[in-house]
Amino acid sequence: MYIGLDLGTSGLRALLVDDEAAVVGVADVPLQTAHAHPGWSEQDPATWVAAVHSALAELRMTVPGGLAGVKGIGLSGHMHGATMIDAAGAIVRPCMLWNDTRSHVQAARLDATPGFREISGNIVFPGFTAPKVLWVAENEPETFAKIDKVFLPKDYLSYWLTGRAVSDMSDAAGTSWLDVGARDWSADLLEKSGMRPDQMPDLLEGTGIVGEVKPALAAELGLPSGVLVVAGGGDNAAAACGVGALREGDGFVSLGTSGVLLAARDGFAPKPESAVHTFCHAIPDTWYQMGVILAATDSLNWLARIAGAKPAELTAALGDSITAPGLVRFLPYLSGERTPHNDSAVRGAFTGLSIGSDRADLTRAVLEGVSFALRDSLEALKSTGANLNRVLAIGGGAQSRYWVELLATILDMPVDLPQKGEFGAALGAARLAVCGVGGASPAEVMTPPAISATIDPRSDLQAAYEAAYADFAASYPALKAHP
Repeated sequence: MYIGLDLGTSGLRALLVDDEAAVVGVADVPLQTAHAHPGWSEQDPATWVAAVHSALAELRMTVPGGLAGVKGIGLSGHMHGATMIDAAGAIVRPCMLWNDTRSHVQAARLDATPGFREISGNIVFPGFTAPKVLWVAENEPETFAKIDKVFLPKDYLSYWLTGRAVSDMSDAAGTSWLDVGARDWSADLLEKSGMRPDQMPDLLEGTGIVGEVKPALAAELGLPSGVLVVAGGGDNAAAACGVGALREGDGFVSLGTSGVLLAARDGFAPKPESAVHTFCHAIPDTWYQMGVILAATDSLNWLARIAGAKPAELTAALGDSITAPGLVRFLPYLSGERTPHNDSAVRGAFTGLSIGSDRADLTRAVLEGVSFALRDSLEALKSTGANLNRVLAIGGGAQSRYWVELLATILDMPVDLPQKGEFGAALGAARLAVCGVGGASPAEVMTPPAISATIDPRSDLQAAYEAAYADFAASYPALKAHP
């Protein structure tokens, strides 16, 4: 047996699989995020530890005897978080999460520093780790002085489990401290941001073995002795392992809290000015690129809260098949935007509202706006040489047939829907454990899921949606000029 632990923003998922990566059990534990000020987003790492305890306790109850056969644990988690400990291993402040944008001034400064884009292969976004820690240095100097190590969120769990400070290449690539092409920490980037190499964890590939779960902790968690922890991967790299997106041409679109359009790459082909992320994959000698929008289902959830309805109720009113684009336009920049604008200050907008606009019009506009923003990401990916001819749709938003058909038409490519089951980051983490501990090759284990349906673009509506996309793309400069 193997366990995949996926530390998400809103909850932790524990997946128990057998040695062929078939799912045996699953447990979910919710997590809360604190927003003390606008732009702040924090979690207490102690709640992650408590969530692991709860999740494994649930697996012990639902799969009697299942944990007794566990050989390995793989980890996945939300990227970019700044989790800082002192020399005694104590947390010195709450973790600043991926969607914490308070360090936008520090990010802009680092991004303008020669070497950062060239070595890291990426813009220094406010959500990345390096500017967050620089913000701490400038605003909480007493805390900064205590820092012995900086962990990414999942790597803190790895440290808690094993006592060893380790990160994997895919997660480390989102810090702005990694030489992403060389797959190693950059002494130059660390120095330029006021950090030392000894404050960084050791680096492994995603299948690399971190060490054994500490004996006393293993007993406490109901695990046998000698369980090995592998380094795992950042959430999107792990999700790519979960859906078998490993090689050039493989990709997926994720309609989760944020929206992701990911393309696996056989080589390192950065183009920072596109605002595309270019990161190491969780498997050796492979990279991936992705466009990221900050509010995908978050935009629909926002509208649902205002409307006093559930998101599924809003989308159900539209039916299963799209019609011509609506007259109302939505720009989904509720939390700023990454690809392609790199703009943490921009905010969303509705345009084209009239006295006759109703709830269905606003829902349609939100789904269209998110889809147009993902088309922006596709155009940015194309500019790097990424080649996507079809994608797999995952995430909560992919449950809406209407939204998937809309995406297929706006992206102008077939969108595959997987059969129901586990295929996300938790499965990817478990698969990394199967490979790292069991010795299987990624190609053997990380296979694509069975497809339940393929949604093709609506050729009869493509011209209308192309015109609507052009209108959407022209709206950002106007919104920026007149906030």
